[in-house]
Amino acid sequence: MQLAEVSLESRPVSDDFPSPSEAQVIRRKLSAWFRSHGRELPWRTHPAPYAVLVSEFMLQQTQVATVLPFFSRWMQRFPTLESLARASEEDVLTLWQGLGYYSRARNLHRAAQSVLERFEGRLPQNPEHLASLPGVGAYTAGAIASFAFDLPAPAVDANIARVLARLADLTHPIDSTQGRDFLWEFARRLLPSESGGRAHNSALMELGALLCTPRKPRCHDCPVSTHCHAKDPEAVPRKSPRRKIVPLEENAAWILHDHALLLEQHTGRRAGGLWKLPALASPPTLAPIFQTTYPFTHHKVTLRVFPAPPPPTLPPNQRWFPIHSALDSAPLTAPHRRALSALLAAAENPPAPP
Repeated sequence: MQLAEVSLESRPVSDDFPSPSEAQVIRRKLSAWFRSHGRELPWRTHPAPYAVLVSEFMLQQTQVATVLPFFSRWMQRFPTLESLARASEEDVLTLWQGLGYYSRARNLHRAAQSVLERFEGRLPQNPEHLASLPGVGAYTAGAIASFAFDLPAPAVDANIARVLARLADLTHPIDSTQGRDFLWEFARRLLPSESGGRAHNSALMELGALLCTPRKPRCHDCPVSTHCHAKDPEAVPRKSPRRKIVPLEENAAWILHDHALLLEQHTGRRAGGLWKLPALASPPTLAPIFQTTYPFTHHKVTLRVFPAPPPPTLPPNQRWFPIHSALDSAPLTAPHRRALSALLAAAENPPAPP
């Protein structure tokens, strides 16, 4: 997607910003702060390449506190890259339930299979080789190279982007071509020369998570505040204008038969392999028995569920599930999982008669 241009001048990355000596001082201050304040996380305490790979996929668009219990369960169920590669997609998606963005789970699964087939089961260290794996972009490749192998590779996620943008008082939107190019070049200039990428990138990321937060940054506690050029930290980083939210409607059927529930499997790249309540082409005139809203890209979707009779025949992508085990046996999209949970709870605890 081509981002809109803005008429703002960005501070250029020049030969003296940061100078090699200033970059060295920044690294030293960050390292000292991180040793005292960095959180103990399982993939940091034991940064085995496979553990780092799993954590990086889970942490995409998801907070650390949410990821921790999922990471623990995942490593118990799939303790090695080979065990993940040889698992079925349905098992992978079922274990991922609750984290959302299921394309991450499918990509992680395919990445493990690719490592097994192309790299003899050993995760490559080279960021270019890492970037050739499914679901691994520039950030994830740099993160794995630095966190798993301690290489001086740049990795710019949302937290690091915020720290760097404030240090430079960047005026271009960070989601514009100019902004992204600036941040990646700035990140490269701050890197140690040979090793130490793990501690350096971890410190930058932790600084963004704990002190250099989007709102009310704790500048007085920041170890590199004397190097920061941000005049109004909360105004940085800037982003391009958001797209207008478009409302959508989704109508689904609640179909029971002989203690079984009819579900329909998604097709397509985004949610393929996941299950949901069967789609209705148009809503009936009766009131829905369940309704919720959820975001989807730049849409706000209203999901409504209506009771419906069993169909005479089933298409290939529909299947009956035992009603009391459907939640555990079918990997469901999050909105439909909420609907199923609420409707099952209502069936088990019907309202008292007046």
